[in-house]
Amino acid sequence: MAQVLIVGAGMTGSLCAALLRRQTSGPLYLAVWDKADDSGAEVYFRHRVTQINLRDDKWEVSKQTGSPEQFDLIVLTMPVPEILQLQGDITTLISECQRQQLEAVSYSSRYALGLFYEAGTKIDVPWAGQYITSNPCIRFVSIDNKKRNIESSEIGPSLVIHTTVPFGVTYLEHSIEDVQELVFQQLENILPGLPQPIATKCQKWRHSQVTNAAANCPGQMTLHHKPFLACGGDGFTQSNFDGCITSALCVLEALKNYI
Repeated sequence: MAQVLIVGAGMTGSLCAALLRRQTSGPLYLAVWDKADDSGAEVYFRHRVTQINLRDDKWEVSKQTGSPEQFDLIVLTMPVPEILQLQGDITTLISECQRQQLEAVSYSSRYALGLFYEAGTKIDVPWAGQYITSNPCIRFVSIDNKKRNIESSEIGPSLVIHTTVPFGVTYLEHSIEDVQELVFQQLENILPGLPQPIATKCQKWRHSQVTNAAANCPGQMTLHHKPFLACGGDGFTQSNFDGCITSALCVLEALKNYI
């Protein structure tokens, strides 16, 4: 039975897992290492890959905690800089030309802030989402439950705030607490008089959207054929829904002869 590992459970990784499960007729063990909803695979949380080594025609994959595990095929869909940080035999399997292509991939950075309110709290604005063009810090604000059309008297509203890319780059290495305070100050200018949230969550997106994708790589990059190892994701297409779908389909086409 082929044992397949997909690293990264964003749009591309989840779609790869779902399509593999649907299109493979023989026995298949399929694992996704990351944080994701169920895509028909075994999804493991907080599995951060640190090394990939070649052992007896199989891939031995090490993570931050726990024992190494072996797989027949691997698809890497995490951000390209994280692929380049991996240790082990993978560092010598990437050719110089491929390394130059991967190193040329770049991303924008930003922060997202979530504000959560008690049930019955009213956020009195006429919109569900709003792009902000006149603020140096905040680019987008949404009333998330209204945007998703799941308003309820039993569940409090939530706000999601995305920062601008220049703000994200400037404050990338600052503490989450400092960034959250700055975003709060700017939000007061946009939505004055907001009620006090009962909980907050500030998330750093170091690799938010691809600004420069890998050149001459149509949706994926195959690093090794037998056993199969490939990279996919929006770093090989573009940062939108279509780009993630295109990459997943390209990965599937590349590995179908190895299942």
